[in-house]
Amino acid sequence: MYTAKDKISELIASSKETLQIVSRFGLPLGVEDKTIDEVCRENGIHTTTFLAVVNHTNSDRIEVESLMVYLRNAHRYFLDFQLPRIRQELIEAISSVQTGSQIPLLIIRFYDEYVEEVRTHVAHENARDFQEHAHDDEQIAAKLNELKNLIIKYYPAPRHNGLLYAALQDIFEIEKELALHCSIEDDILLPALRKERAEKGETNLSEREKEVLIELVHGLSNKEIGDKLCISTHTVISHRKNIMQKLNIHSPAGLTIYAIVNRLVEIEN
Repeated sequence: MYTAKDKISELIASSKETLQIVSRFGLPLGVEDKTIDEVCRENGIHTTTFLAVVNHTNSDRIEVESLMVYLRNAHRYFLDFQLPRIRQELIEAISSVQTGSQIPLLIIRFYDEYVEEVRTHVAHENARDFQEHAHDDEQIAAKLNELKNLIIKYYPAPRHNGLLYAALQDIFEIEKELALHCSIEDDILLPALRKERAEKGETNLSEREKEVLIELVHGLSNKEIGDKLCISTHTVISHRKNIMQKLNIHSPAGLTIYAIVNRLVEIEN
């Protein structure tokens, strides 16, 4: 666990992951023997928030604005560097081997569709619209896993293709990075946003959360709700947790009363 008094140079040198975190907070190199706190203060980054991400722990003193700096820089890295690089590698792999098959081009098309989904998802997150679109993380991860399997199983390469292997290795790498990115959102950012909204008296539910609440009040199980709304059971559970945390209501009776008072359901039902 790193502390505010530790030298930031030692943190940067410890791993690729900590180097990425420093970069995404917009902190410089050339830090000499300065502490983490000194460098964060000099660059307008909240030290506790920086350490929460580095140590992957939560804190009651998270500053949302500093965390949004990190997340937006991570988004730029994925969209402006990592994802275009993988696409270029796939294009070069196709160009290096003439197979006469349309499957490589279809894989590129699939990849482009995936990137557009990521771009849309990121746009919502940059606007702080996390509550409504948090369930997209699961769908995006599933699509990336499907892309890997399509390449591994069906890419028609008649011989060893080093360029294709390089692209696949980068896909594995970005999959790991996106998983970490999503866990930071789920474990650190979302609780901080909920706390911020609660302090401002904002307890409005998203449209999806209202839909889940209505079906809960009607007595449906998590699986039944997922089937009806075409979302996974895991996503239903996430929405239930968000609803209870936003409203600070944890009993079925309490949720039913809230739904009736706010005219989400009719008392006769």
